[in-house]
Amino acid sequence: MTKKQKKMVTRLSASAVFFILALILENRSAFAWIPFLVAYLFAGYDIPLRACRNITKGQIFDENFLMSVATIGAIVVGSLEEAVAVMLFYQIGELFNDYAVNKSRKSITDLMDINPEYANLLRDGQEEQVDPYEVEVGDTIVIRPGEKVPLDGIVRKGNSTLDTKALTGESMPVEVAEGQAVVSGSINLSGVLEVETTKLFDDSTVSKILELVENASSRKAKAEAFITRFARVYTPIVVILAVILAVIPPIILGGGWSTWVYRACSFLVVSCPCALVISVPLSFFGGLGAASKNGILMKGSNYLEAVGSLDTVVFDKTGTLTTGQFEVSEISSVRMAREELLELAVLAEHHSNHPIALSIKKAYGKEVDTARIGSVEEISGQGIHAQIEKDGVWRALYIGNQKLMKACGAVVEQPTALLGTTLYLAEKNEYLGAIVISDSIRSDVPKALEGLRRHGVKKLVMLTGDREEVGRKVGESLGLDEVYGNLLPGDKVKKVEELLSKKAPGKTLAFVGDGINDAPVLARADVGIAMGGIGSDAAVEAADVVIMDDEPSKIVDAILIASKTVGIVRQNIIFAIGVKVLVLILVALGYASMWAAVFGDVGVSVLAILNAIRALSYKRES
Repeated sequence: MTKKQKKMVTRLSASAVFFILALILENRSAFAWIPFLVAYLFAGYDIPLRACRNITKGQIFDENFLMSVATIGAIVVGSLEEAVAVMLFYQIGELFNDYAVNKSRKSITDLMDINPEYANLLRDGQEEQVDPYEVEVGDTIVIRPGEKVPLDGIVRKGNSTLDTKALTGESMPVEVAEGQAVVSGSINLSGVLEVETTKLFDDSTVSKILELVENASSRKAKAEAFITRFARVYTPIVVILAVILAVIPPIILGGGWSTWVYRACSFLVVSCPCALVISVPLSFFGGLGAASKNGILMKGSNYLEAVGSLDTVVFDKTGTLTTGQFEVSEISSVRMAREELLELAVLAEHHSNHPIALSIKKAYGKEVDTARIGSVEEISGQGIHAQIEKDGVWRALYIGNQKLMKACGAVVEQPTALLGTTLYLAEKNEYLGAIVISDSIRSDVPKALEGLRRHGVKKLVMLTGDREEVGRKVGESLGLDEVYGNLLPGDKVKKVEELLSKKAPGKTLAFVGDGINDAPVLARADVGIAMGGIGSDAAVEAADVVIMDDEPSKIVDAILIASKTVGIVRQNIIFAIGVKVLVLILVALGYASMWAAVFGDVGVSVLAILNAIRALSYKRES
């Protein structure tokens, strides 16, 4: 509990004591009005002052104005008991709201704790504690156990385990060693690390996350915007109706001014839109907190609302559905053992650092005898022509695509697998075999796709710049509805626009990607979802939702959190408006007293806030 909240508890406790004393003295002493008045001042002296202050600023019709007019009116007509009760319970409701807001902020403030306070900069062999903003790209920093990683970088010395829970929601520590990347905001748990920085602090992961969180509340959902507009129109109307209720019936019916003023004051109490104004933003705030706690950053409650109505999800392939890491998936040899064919490929590709060449070297896994490599010529757009020694004889080896095979006169045989890039090998014009290099599907993807279908997504689509047949093979293995290949970034935008024109009314389309070439289409979709852990800065910047640990199944979590939050918002709107309208009618007709008005305002607010807090809790599906 904050200092402000403790002070309010003391005030309300004193008010309650004097209120009870006044109730005891009410029928026994002519001076019972004194403890009633003291109880009122302890409970709400600041409300009329705040109302006056707001009026000077042009903010007339707010809850402070309504409460002040209603309670002072009740005192004027002699209903001291009701006036104190209204103010006391109203302040209890406000205190409860403050507590609820602080509780919902906890997950956000926990996330803010990832902000590092300093960096240990290594200069001329000496450590110097500096502000993270002072560290340049290429500098070396030292991170000791228990310290936060202040900037993104590459480990140059040491090994350790990192706690990335605040970033990704993943509770298992991550092991890092020399040559591996570390991201700012994680916590070093064990060994001492020397890290070469790769980004300035302003461009680091922790800065981007904090910026996303800080800006999230400025992007309101439609329901929030509706409540704001509703309150601006609704409050002046009920004030006018209360004035009419206090003045017109006594004039028409004659007399009974105190009765009608009392009803008008009760009308003002119950008409206060606190339940809506408080609970709706609180629900969305809770939903954003629940998402961030699970490694899902949303840039605003409007995107939380949009995720709840997803109908179509469009995926990029490489790095999103697949790992983006190439590996040898098939070796098809026609004239020698598969191991020999792989050895020839390694010799020919030895000097290349292309990802495909690296995957061949990895599959071979042995030392290469460079003495067996003669001249190597790269043929642009086709492959490699190399002189390779085998069995004491130098051989002219060609390795590359079908164009190269056609150029050297070799007749190729298609390997059984098409899921990936195929390298064909030939000696002069004699076809030797083929090696298929493929990009493996993420282990989390089947679970993600199954979860999306189970929770209302009707269409799953893949867009890729890879060959059509490769994309189709991936799509078939995953059970996707539509697959489009050979697409440039501009083509992906056009395809998404086509899909947007076909979606059902009231439904939204999300694009999920990770690469810099995905930035335009991420921005064009209703909801752009970036795989933040390995995603490019441009993709994260253009996206509306960032999945911090690159698990596509987190999209299902986002849908469930969004659906739960939107459901809570609708429940609160229907409940609050329904109860208030009912009590307003009963009060106007004289069938309900100010006590009913207190429930119609404070009681409804407390129940709505309790319901809103549920948005904070979310448990992942097993």
